[in-house]
Order: sequence, then C-alpha cells, then structure tokens
Amino acid sequence: MDLHFGDSKPSDEERAAVDALLGPPQSSWEGADRSDADLRWARGGRAARDRRDLLLPGLHAVNDRIGWISEGALDYLCRRLTVPPAEAYGVATFYSMFAVKPRPATVLHLCTDLACASAGAADLCAGVEARLGPGSGVGVERGPCLGLCERAPAALAVRAGDPVRTAVSAPATVEAAVLAASTPDSAPEEPPAALAVPQAGQDGLVLLRRVGVVDPASLDDYRAHGGYAALRRAFELGPAGVIREVTDAGLVGRGGAAFPTGRKWQATASQPDHPHYVVCNADESEPGTFKDRVIMEGDPYALVESMTIAAYAVGAHQGYLYLRGEYPRALERMSHAIEQARARGLLGDDVLGQGYAFDIEIRRGAGAYICGEETALFNSIEGYRGEPRSKPPFPVEKGLFGRPTVENNVETLVNVLPILTTGAPAYAAIGTEKSTGPKLFCVSGSVDRPGVYELPFGATLGELLELAGVRIRLRAVLLGGAAGGFVRPDERDIPLTFEGTRQAGTTLGSGVVMAFDDTVPLPRLLLRIAEFFRDESCGQCVPCRVGTVRQEEALHRIVARTGAAAADDIALLREVGRAMRDASICGLGQTAWNAVESAVDRLGAYE
Repeated sequence: MDLHFGDSKPSDEERAAVDALLGPPQSSWEGADRSDADLRWARGGRAARDRRDLLLPGLHAVNDRIGWISEGALDYLCRRLTVPPAEAYGVATFYSMFAVKPRPATVLHLCTDLACASAGAADLCAGVEARLGPGSGVGVERGPCLGLCERAPAALAVRAGDPVRTAVSAPATVEAAVLAASTPDSAPEEPPAALAVPQAGQDGLVLLRRVGVVDPASLDDYRAHGGYAALRRAFELGPAGVIREVTDAGLVGRGGAAFPTGRKWQATASQPDHPHYVVCNADESEPGTFKDRVIMEGDPYALVESMTIAAYAVGAHQGYLYLRGEYPRALERMSHAIEQARARGLLGDDVLGQGYAFDIEIRRGAGAYICGEETALFNSIEGYRGEPRSKPPFPVEKGLFGRPTVENNVETLVNVLPILTTGAPAYAAIGTEKSTGPKLFCVSGSVDRPGVYELPFGATLGELLELAGVRIRLRAVLLGGAAGGFVRPDERDIPLTFEGTRQAGTTLGSGVVMAFDDTVPLPRLLLRIAEFFRDESCGQCVPCRVGTVRQEEALHRIVARTGAAAADDIALLREVGRAMRDASICGLGQTAWNAVESAVDRLGAYE
C-alpha cells in the first residue's frame, strides 16, 4: 500500500462531516492533534483498512455538507480509512453526483434522458440556464435519468449543508425548477407515491395492493394490511422450506436477467464459507425505470420484510440496501422503515423473538448506471470504483467482501411475500408456465396515464398501452429501456413474457415500456441513447470503452449525411455493435447496440 498525502488541510466543516460518520480520530496518523497523540504509531491500522467500505459514505458526508470534495477533505478521509489518496480520487471521480472541483452549494440536476427529452427537456434546460447563469449561486447540470419518468420533465435540486436539503420538481417548468433551486424548503411537496400508480386501490393487485392504501410511515398500518405474515410463515417453514416455496413458485429475477431466484438462494445457502450476505439492488438507473422507487416510497416495510426473509433463507445476518442517490424521498422512507422495524424487534438480534439476528444497512449510490450490475455494486459498497468483476467466481460463491452473496432487486424481493402468504401453487397459477406471477411495468412517454402498472405475465403490449392511454400517432415503442429494443406500433400482440419477447426478437428487460409518437425525432432519440452509454461506460474494457464512443460518433455523422456515406456508417455500427456484444465484460457493453440496431432494422430509422 502506497500512501502519499498532500499538504492540504481540511476545513473545520469538512473535518466535522467526516468525524460525524467515523467518530473522532484516535491518533495523529488519522489526523488528531499532535499534542494528544504521536505520529510514530497508529492504533488499529488493520481495523482502519477493514473500514474501507465506509469510503463511499464518507464521500457522501463531505459532498452533502460542503457541496464538493476538496483535496484536504479527501486526504483527511483517506487518513481516517488508510486508503491511498490516488485510489480515493479514482472513486470520487467515478460518480457523477460528486465534484472534486469547487462548485456552488446548490446544484440543480436536469434530466435530459428519453422520457424527459420527449417531454420538452431541451426547452426546460435552456430556460433554466438563462435564468440561473453565473452569479446566481446555483450550479445547473444536465444529466441522465432521475427516475421520475412518469412526471417528465424532471429536475432535482440539492443544497449542501447540515443537513443536506433536496427538492424535486416534476413535471418541471422553468419557474418551478428555479424555485426548487433557490428555496428548496419552500418548494411544493412531492405528490404521493400512489399518483404514480394509475391502478392504485383496485381489486386484484398483488405487489401494488398497499400503495396508496397504507400510510408508508406507519408500521402498524402495514401490519394491519397483512404485513409480516410472510415472515411468520417463513419461520414456520424453515430456511429450506422457504427456498423450496420460492423455487416451486417459478420466481425469476425481475431486473432483466430472469435467473431463477430459488436456484440463486439455494446456491448461496449451501456455501460453507461464512458470513453470507443479502444485497438489495435499488439502484435502478435504466432510463424509463421507476418501479422500485414507487415501492420504496409507497410500501417501504414490504422491502424490509422481504429482505429479512431472503436473509433467513440463505443464512445471512447482514443485509445491504444499495439505494439510488437520486432518490431522496425513497431514502427517507426506507431509513424510517428500518429504524421502526429495528425498534419494534423486527430487525436486530432477535427478529420476532425467533432467536434469529438480521439487520439492514443503507448504502447510497452516487450516480453510476454501471453499479446496477451486481459485481460493480459490490465493488461500490466495498469502497472501490464501481467496475464489474470477471465471472466466475459468481456472487453466490464470492460476492460482497468475497463471501457468498444473494443479490436481488426490489421487485424480485417483494414477490416473495405473496409466494409465502398464498403458497407456491397459487402464485405459479398467475401468468404463464415459464413466466409466473405478476409483473410491474414502467410506462412513460407518449401516453395519457404514465406510471407503474401491474399485470400478470402473458398480457399483451397492446393491453398495457390501452391501460396507459396510448396516443393515436404512435411511431415506436421501446421495450426494456436504453438497453432494450424498439418495436413497431403494429406489434401490439407481443406477449409480455420473457419467452414471448425473445421470440419476437426483442427483450422485456426490467419492464420498461416507452411510447413515442411521430412528434419525437427518432434519430435524436437514438443519439441520446448512444450518449448515455458513452457517459455511463466504466471504461474498464476496450470493446465498451471504445465502442460506445465510436457508436456515438457514427450516429452524429449519419444525422448529417445521406446515401452511401450513411450506409458506410451503418455498416460500421454493425461491426462495432457485434464487437461490443461479443467481447464486453458486462451487460452494459453487451447491450449498448441493441436499441440502435432494432431502430435501424425494425423501424427503418434512417431510410
């Protein structure tokens, strides 16, 4: 380990931010006053290194308090954790929400991704930038999806301080966004999570049945509506019985990979190496995806209960909720739910009096799409750059901290509750033989009623669009988000199942359905997708690092050229796309060409 600290010193505020997280320093090596300790010794050096996983929370602490991370603050944090400053700098610069150069204490993030772009984000950005120019005390940053697609266009204001203050404006106007940035405390309150669920309160819902019905802050209300019945059932069945129920129900991952959940849990539970971990991936950063946010905001205790069941099944005693950094209300709701569950004996050393210990720790992401990949997420929690690992070994063998780990997203986990309360046969009877259970779909774009919809697997694309109120002049539908594929308006009979979409030559992904009418310029949309992947590539492997740049360059040229020249660039796109798909380390590079390819072949985007 090579430690080279600079001469910069942290300010009192920066030191206080770090000490509030880590406690006061114990030696001069860690930054204490030399009158109190000696530089010749360092108490607990190995213990300090073992706390490297607090690097990301430490960066958040400074960034939240000051608005950016100075060299002095970074050096002080590195001393406290015995992390080489160069490595910490690499971590800090990996995430878009952090800044290592001075910037205003208030930053207004404006979404420019697909749903917001089709809803007038360009005009919003231009108007806000004209109003909040230099000298306004507000930094304006255009960025990727904020996960508020049902209320596009969206803006998020963050004002540094103790505590940090946030304000969401969506759907945003220039005036509303400026107000949110200028006076976050005076900004209008966000609408309830139920507003994002057009079906809220309807009979027959399974996963969304409590959203809009229960008070998300009340544990008693949650329990009055069936909460914790599934956990009690889990303790009756035992770990092996829980895994058997999940396996017999046919539950597969809802994040896009569709891997059988029971098989993943069984593989983790059977590992002799301990401790085991449970990680909930709530870093949904795919443009067009917001279902996990709605669950966490509208039914947070369901996620706490389902994580506890997963941990019990695989023999884990510690869980991590990796929560997207752009979700301030979800963070507030989940923090409150975890605190209440802990206070009421539903987390901690003796869960429900059963002698089983389990607790959950929240780790905030900081704006990196790649951290949705499970091994990149593990690296992020551990205090490293969020770069994917090569497989094997797989996470069930060596995951978080090198130990057996189960990783599932929010939707996958909350499906476990109805499996245990109704039984595997009843759950498996929903949907189709190969795609069982209910599925959540995030519908946005050119529809009258955007939001999260719950339908059984097997419903058609047309049925979903009819529920959402699709507009007449439909040009294209994007399934699966930026990593998915386009389908034509006349392909509404595609069954919304994993096998049905594969047979149709597209993908279901995580359940994104984005509709675009003929007012949306398709070439500009494809260019934005290419920009997104170029921005979000972690740069670790050459096919993705170079390929995403070449893809964007070719699309820029195609917009300006026609005929044979455009045909040459399309041929180049196909070659680059194949290389990314075949040789990239992870799914980002492997799917970066999908949407563009489908638009060229299926929609004739450049004809």
